[in-house]
Amino acid sequence: MAAAPPMTTREVLSLPNLGVNAANISFTNVTCESDKYVCVREPEAKQLVRPGAESAAGLNLLCLREHLVIVDTATPAAPERRPISAESAIMNPVSKVIALKAVAQPGVDGDQLQIFDMAAKAKLKAVQFPQSVVFWKWVTPRKLGLVTATTVYHWDMDGMSDPVKVFDRTSNLENTQIISYRVDPTEKWCVLIGIAPGAPERPQLVKGFMQLYSVEQQRSQALEAHAAAFTSLKLTGKDSASPVISFAQKTFVAGQLTSKLHVIELGAPGTVSLKKSAELFFPPEFADDFPVSMQISDKYGLVYVITKLGLVFVYDLETATAVYRTRISPDPVFIAAPSPETGGFVSINRRGQVLLSTVNEQTMVPFISSQLQNLDLALALAKRGNLAGAEQLVVANFERQFQLGQFKEAAEAAADSPQGVLRTRETLERFKRVPTQPGQTSPLLIYFGTILTKSSLNAEESVELGRLVMAQNKKVLLDNWWKEGKLTASEGLGDLFKGVNDWDTALDVYRQAGAANKVVEALAAKGDFEQLATFTRSSGASPDYLFLLQRLLMDNPDAAVNLAKMVAKQPGPPLDLNTMADLFLQRNMVREATAFLLDVLQDNDPRNAVLQTKLLEINLITNPPVADAILANGTLTHYDRPRIAQLCEKAGLYMRALQHYTDLSDIKRVIVNTHAIEPQALVEYFGSLSAEWALECLKVLLDTNMQQNLQIVVNVAKEYTEQLTAEKIIELLESHKSYHGLYFYLGSYIAFSDNPEVHYKYIEAAAKTGQIKEVERVTRESNYYPPERVKTFLMEANLPDARPLINVCDRFDMVADLTVYLYNKNMFRYIEGYVQKVNPQKAPQVVGALLDVEADDTFVNNLILSVRSLIPVESLVEEVEKRNKLKLLNPFLEQLVSEGSKDPHVHNALGKIIIDTNNNPEHFLTTNPYYDSLVVGKFAEKRDPSLACVAYKRGQCDDALVACTNKHAMFKLQARYVVERMDPDLWGKVLEPENKFRRQVIDQVVSTALPECKNPEQVSVAVKAFMQADLQAELIELLEKIVLNNTSFSNNHNLQNLLIITAIKADKSRVKDYIHRLDNFDGPAVGEIAVGYELFEEAFEIYKKFGLKQQAIKVVLEHMEDLDRAHEFATKVEEPTVWSELANAYLDHDMVHDAIAAYLRASDTSKYVEVIDKANQSGVYDDLVKYLLMVRKKVKDPKVDTELVYAYAQGKDLGPLEEFIVSTHLANLQSVGDRCFEEGLFEAARIIFTRIPNYGRLASTLVKLHQFQAAVDAARKANSPKTWKEVCYACVEENEFKLAQLCGLNIIINADDLMEVSEFYQERGFFEELIMLLESGIGLERAHMGIFTELGVLYAKYKPEKLMEHLKLFATRLNVPQLIRICEELELWKELTFLYVQYDEYDNALNVMITHSPIAWEHVKFKDVAVKVKSQEALYKGISFYLEEHPDLLNDLLKVVESRVDHSRVVEIMRRAGQLPLVKDYLLSVQKNNLQAVNEAVNELLIEEEDFAALRESITTYDNFDQLSLAGRLEKHDLMEFRRIAAFIYKRNLKWRKAVALAKQDKLYKDAMETASQSEDREIAEDLLRFFVEEGQKECFAACLFTCYDLIKPDVVVEVAWTNGLLDMVMPYMIQFLRDYTSKVDMLLHERKEAQEAKQSEEEVKKQQEQAANAYLHLNSYLALPAPPGPDGGMGGAGGYGAPGYGAPGFQQF
Repeated sequence: MAAAPPMTTREVLSLPNLGVNAANISFTNVTCESDKYVCVREPEAKQLVRPGAESAAGLNLLCLREHLVIVDTATPAAPERRPISAESAIMNPVSKVIALKAVAQPGVDGDQLQIFDMAAKAKLKAVQFPQSVVFWKWVTPRKLGLVTATTVYHWDMDGMSDPVKVFDRTSNLENTQIISYRVDPTEKWCVLIGIAPGAPERPQLVKGFMQLYSVEQQRSQALEAHAAAFTSLKLTGKDSASPVISFAQKTFVAGQLTSKLHVIELGAPGTVSLKKSAELFFPPEFADDFPVSMQISDKYGLVYVITKLGLVFVYDLETATAVYRTRISPDPVFIAAPSPETGGFVSINRRGQVLLSTVNEQTMVPFISSQLQNLDLALALAKRGNLAGAEQLVVANFERQFQLGQFKEAAEAAADSPQGVLRTRETLERFKRVPTQPGQTSPLLIYFGTILTKSSLNAEESVELGRLVMAQNKKVLLDNWWKEGKLTASEGLGDLFKGVNDWDTALDVYRQAGAANKVVEALAAKGDFEQLATFTRSSGASPDYLFLLQRLLMDNPDAAVNLAKMVAKQPGPPLDLNTMADLFLQRNMVREATAFLLDVLQDNDPRNAVLQTKLLEINLITNPPVADAILANGTLTHYDRPRIAQLCEKAGLYMRALQHYTDLSDIKRVIVNTHAIEPQALVEYFGSLSAEWALECLKVLLDTNMQQNLQIVVNVAKEYTEQLTAEKIIELLESHKSYHGLYFYLGSYIAFSDNPEVHYKYIEAAAKTGQIKEVERVTRESNYYPPERVKTFLMEANLPDARPLINVCDRFDMVADLTVYLYNKNMFRYIEGYVQKVNPQKAPQVVGALLDVEADDTFVNNLILSVRSLIPVESLVEEVEKRNKLKLLNPFLEQLVSEGSKDPHVHNALGKIIIDTNNNPEHFLTTNPYYDSLVVGKFAEKRDPSLACVAYKRGQCDDALVACTNKHAMFKLQARYVVERMDPDLWGKVLEPENKFRRQVIDQVVSTALPECKNPEQVSVAVKAFMQADLQAELIELLEKIVLNNTSFSNNHNLQNLLIITAIKADKSRVKDYIHRLDNFDGPAVGEIAVGYELFEEAFEIYKKFGLKQQAIKVVLEHMEDLDRAHEFATKVEEPTVWSELANAYLDHDMVHDAIAAYLRASDTSKYVEVIDKANQSGVYDDLVKYLLMVRKKVKDPKVDTELVYAYAQGKDLGPLEEFIVSTHLANLQSVGDRCFEEGLFEAARIIFTRIPNYGRLASTLVKLHQFQAAVDAARKANSPKTWKEVCYACVEENEFKLAQLCGLNIIINADDLMEVSEFYQERGFFEELIMLLESGIGLERAHMGIFTELGVLYAKYKPEKLMEHLKLFATRLNVPQLIRICEELELWKELTFLYVQYDEYDNALNVMITHSPIAWEHVKFKDVAVKVKSQEALYKGISFYLEEHPDLLNDLLKVVESRVDHSRVVEIMRRAGQLPLVKDYLLSVQKNNLQAVNEAVNELLIEEEDFAALRESITTYDNFDQLSLAGRLEKHDLMEFRRIAAFIYKRNLKWRKAVALAKQDKLYKDAMETASQSEDREIAEDLLRFFVEEGQKECFAACLFTCYDLIKPDVVVEVAWTNGLLDMVMPYMIQFLRDYTSKVDMLLHERKEAQEAKQSEEEVKKQQEQAANAYLHLNSYLALPAPPGPDGGMGGAGGYGAPGYGAPGFQQF
């Protein structure tokens, strides 16, 4: 087996599988800045047809709709599609930020650039860049590089700055395509890469150019290179990393091909230490291949050079040594990006595959060491990348250095060892064992120092170094190393910090080491219980909280509360909440207990009801305000409410007591304490009571103290009116005669009620409480009180203020009752006030009521005069007139007139009085301008009709005047009035047929009114009225009299027109006479009217008389329809307009030849469109050519030239046609060509399409002409799918399959057209040819999934023997679901199984192999699929299948799926099938799981096989089975060994008697004795002893005494032996028993003696201690005595106690 390659490549995703069109996978549309995102710009084209255009000549439009497809490689199955129109889009390499570039609006130079944060859905920056950006790239995660045609800019994503210029492009990059731009990590160096077409001598090799720019030096260097990349490298002898550039070039100079890789350190001349180069070895078949990208792996220190054709060159960066070369893609690669996490790179090829390539960590180092034989490079790479494979080299190097005593070098070797192979305890011990030389550093410290310099210590090293440092009392060093991350956390390291009481650092170490118990210990020691709670929840640690809590209660009660809260919040609290609360209360810590309980009870758990009650009890007893606050919070609801209610009442919290009592008697008892209850709270409490209880409580409040509680009752009633109902509240208040309560309650409720009773009660209450102003207001504003009841109540109440009554009567129109009431009560002042100030409009009703009660006329007149102009005169007149007292108003009316009143009602009344008194009424009627003519006329008509007509005429009361004159036969007056009025409507009413007086009126008009008239307007209106009334005969007679009799109206233009028109309508015989006699009429208008009435000859005469020749010929053509007469008339007048009209007529009659001749005589081109259409319909193309040649001279219209070309084509005149189309013209050759093609004029169409050129249509034409080779050539030039399809289909129809294949290859690359081609071939039965076409298609560069899939479908249908090979070769490029469906239809089960496996549908694959096993089943494949299926049922189905068809392989299958099946169910399946022995091997292999079903099955098999040894081992090792059931079965077995096993099982299940019985039954006495001994049951042992006596088994009797020695009492033994004569057998037992007994006695005596000696020793020691204590007390008594006074009164002299042996200094020293 070949070794695995050092590089691995896998497909991350496939863009076509995500729905990306293969045509959009290109360098222009696809961008990839890192291994995180791929962005595809996807323009979709949609073909449209212009509305209204014919299908043959319609204009095809192309509608572009762009999308951006953003693929996150972490979730490739869910790409984002956004409708964003952009020329380019690139994703940020590390974040979800996108940069968009779009072409600016027309007229604006440059590009529009935008940056969006897609995660935050916000625009970050935007700029209108003045130049076009030809290439751009994220040079850092926060900065974009923009490359224009001449300059390179940087645009920072942060801040508000615009792009900043960095450098100008060098000349070597002119006319190149920019493919890469890089910036080094320090942003001091930039490199720009461009490519250009190859040299003429080798055009296939693309040239590469590079510009290297130094930002600090502001200098550029032009080089030849195809790819380049920067990195930083720590070089030997330098303190910091140096910038390094690597670039690859491939050049062709002087016929020599050179390919090289360069690695160069960048810096000042003379300071550069790295400059390497190496050959790039291209295989011969890749001679024209070139690098397209370079990536540097900082993780491994490798350089990857990726070429266009998919080659990857791997080189070591520092030495430029070639490591490996491979091909990662058979398709061209056009883009690559780094993958820092993997140390590799991602690349995208033309097929749309996104490939991830990286180092194979397991094989890279072995490959270099074995294949390349480069041990130094292998070792360096292993150290650099921490790779496996160099362990032997590293260990050998270490051993050599260590043996030579070069401990520094050995330590470095250990520090750099790959994967830490030398960083072990053994290495540490070896360094520790090396003795330290005097004056030198310890080798162990050298080891630690070396590792600390290079990296950090592991756990063992950290602990060992910590011990050394702590031993030297240098903890500061350890602290610094920990903070710098040089140490690895472990329990041992934490214990070192804990040993010096550094709990903070110890806690940090324990946390990182994951030492949960140690963390708990540290947090508890620090008192940080909040963190302790968080940690215990996350880690599951369980500290001794009870001890911690008790300790804190003594030291820090507040901390104890916090700890208790933390403990309580843990799931399933480790301490009982009640216990913790009692700990606080036992120490009388009520405040702390309250704080704890409030916290733990905040979730209001019903299970904590007792604790809730306890919390409230302790506070109600000790601190009621706290309890009140707790209850107000409302978070506790499960406590003992009756108990708390009683405590609240005792504590004076009456409101809380009310809230908790549920009995009405308790509530009544407490609620009367209103002096101690907040009123608002009490009102809110009533909302919780039922309506009945609330009313009872309100009654109690009113009964107890109405004066004190009335306000509360009213407030409750206001608040809960809806619940209590206003009726019951009113009833309650009325029952207590509380009108004040009613007033206050209803005062707030009345605004929201529309109940009349409520409003009435409020008015009544307000009146009875003296609130007259409120009564007045309500009666004025309310709309709901019953007016009649209120009026009656107010009249009966006899209020001193009549305004409320006035409001009611005024609003509800009871003014008469009001007036009578006030008049009878002598309240004249209120009557005057009402009509003057309240409602003057009701004054007429007041006057009427006063007149009815016979009030004094003077009072009434004065009342009217006091109102004066405010009174409605009309109503007043009506009221007074009804009572025949109209003259009473004369003074009032005259005064109004004298004051200048223009009110019509005043003057109407005055006029009626004048007419009634006959006081010169004509003068009034003709001179007064203010009265209403209709009103006064109606009044006068009954007295004098002539006066009425005067009034009607003055007011133009037409209907009234006509009715009056008709009624009184005054027709002459009516005729004169109608003529003078000149009102068409009035004329219409008078002349309407229904008017029975029409004839009399007409006679008076004709005989009197019109003859007297001198006004032309009056005559005109009269004539129009006759016309509108359709009185034609009367009108003609009238007009002849006026026009023909030489009157003043004889030459009137309008009247002449009217006369002729009327004759046309009424008497056609007179028309010609009028035409010849009259000269002043409107000829054109009258002519049109004559034509309208079909008087064509008269119209022709009128037009000729007035010289209107065109209108005349139109009459002949359109109405007489006499073409000959029209041609004669046109020849006679010889005018172009006439000829044009005649030509139009010819054209309308489809006489195209004559029409074209007439148009030519008229030189008329106005209707060339219609002429063209008619000519085309008639086929007169020769005449049309003449006409169009004439039209071309006057009209420049493409249609003319187009139709001329078409006419040439139709006339088969191809010579002039070719001459014309090569000359200057405006013809639409495309449309003409299309028409010729559709009409079969293929030669003409060929000429036209060749001239355009339109290769698509030309190809179609050549197909019709059967010129297939030429058609293929034209299609190649057209390169249109539609054209390719047409030519292809035609070639297929003509069996030109080679040409058809050439066309087909250009069609099938478009996925949308593939199926159409396939169906076309298949419908005609050309299966072989279609397969050959697709087989050729899969080798195309643009071959897509559809081609591979369709070829697979065809193989399935027509060549199934080739299908499997096709599937295996191209599995990744197939549409698997489609092929699955086809294989199912065609029953290709083996291939279907393969497809299901490829599509990861393992369940379906398994099902197919089971269902169609003769064809699809393969054992190895079945096993491979079985381990991957998702459905357990499928596995069991597979097991059943093997049981039926392949039982010999069942065990093999079960071993494979052992970890995925339920073994119990497998046993059940086998048991049901009766085939348990078949799977014995499987059962034995899974018995280790100790499952009951498996154990029982194995045991059953072993019983059947009578393998008692294996059975005993099985039941001993695996105990999960029904032991008693098995024992019951085994005790009946024929073989004794199985019955022994049954006894053994009984013994294990403590069924001692059963086990002993079985042993006795089989005479297995030894087993019986051992069982009895193990049972430790004295009764069983004694029974067994007696059994042996009964059976005469003396030896067994003696042996039983020995075995059950501890269980059998000596007296029983002696008794049984003596009674059965077995004393000899008992003697060994007795001897042993006596020996044990005496030994015990001796031991007791010895222990007693030791105890006595110990007691004596203690007493002696105690006595010595007492003597010593007495001596000490004696000495202290002397020291306590004061010193004797000295001679000077001091405390002693120089001798005595001041001596050195006894004085103060000596005492101090002591």
